[in-house]
Amino acid sequence: MNWRAFDLNLLVVFDGLFREGSVTRAGKRLGMSQPALSHALNRLRYLLKDQLFIRTPGGMVPTPRAEQLARPLRHALAQMEQALEPETFVAAQTNRRFSIAINNYAAIVMAAPLVGAVSAAAPLAQLDLRPSGTLDVFDRLDRGELDIGIGTFDTVGERFAHATLLEDRFVVVMRRGHPAGRGKLSAEALGALPHLEISSSGDDTGFIDRSLLARGARRQIAARLPYLATGVVLGQSNMVATLSRRVAEAMIRGAESALQLRELPFTSPVVRTSMLWHRRLDDSPAHRWLRELMLVVCREL
Repeated sequence: MNWRAFDLNLLVVFDGLFREGSVTRAGKRLGMSQPALSHALNRLRYLLKDQLFIRTPGGMVPTPRAEQLARPLRHALAQMEQALEPETFVAAQTNRRFSIAINNYAAIVMAAPLVGAVSAAAPLAQLDLRPSGTLDVFDRLDRGELDIGIGTFDTVGERFAHATLLEDRFVVVMRRGHPAGRGKLSAEALGALPHLEISSSGDDTGFIDRSLLARGARRQIAARLPYLATGVVLGQSNMVATLSRRVAEAMIRGAESALQLRELPFTSPVVRTSMLWHRRLDDSPAHRWLRELMLVVCREL
């Protein structure tokens, strides 16, 4: 291929189409009209001798050749973006887009203060917070599609760096006026209560069953619900839920005092929420600024 005759902007178009799966959405992302983007795609098809993307009712589906090209091209574009980034980063002037995958805990506890802090320090920046439960975070970090992943990570490869943002423990949440809300909550009393399990939390609450079993009690799961329904159901029933303390506090604030928090009758494990990023971004001024801002935000929580 004659690289002198190859328009490298076409690679940006390819990357946008691969990410969005739609000519319209890719055009919005890249600031291009639909005809201009379609023309660029046709040029790419001619140069690479492949259809690359097939139009279907569900969007533009990549061909095997496009799948093969996507990761190395995204990696190359990420390296180019980093190389061309100014040595000094001015937050107040940047219009950079930061993409962060967050788990449910971070969405409830961190999202609002983080958005506020970024908006105050970098009003022109774009913050793209994505639910990590629907993503392969490691793969997206490898491809440069994510700047940071936030969650609980057991093991990470050497290519990733990480830093602890928050540590938390579990507590019990129940409605205000609950019969078990008076006096000390024993293991036997906790085991006898109907429990609501959060289906979308991702938290490992198996320690509750082990702790209760060691004391001759057993947890009874009465219902499994996503976070959004939890506060309402707890406020209108005698069910209880075991949640991370900061999530519980946020839920209680949102329920306008209809809920209360109780301590567990046994020791709770520590839940560590960390941020994860690819080491190639260690020295990126913009990325370093974002990491430091997130640490400041979490220290104030």
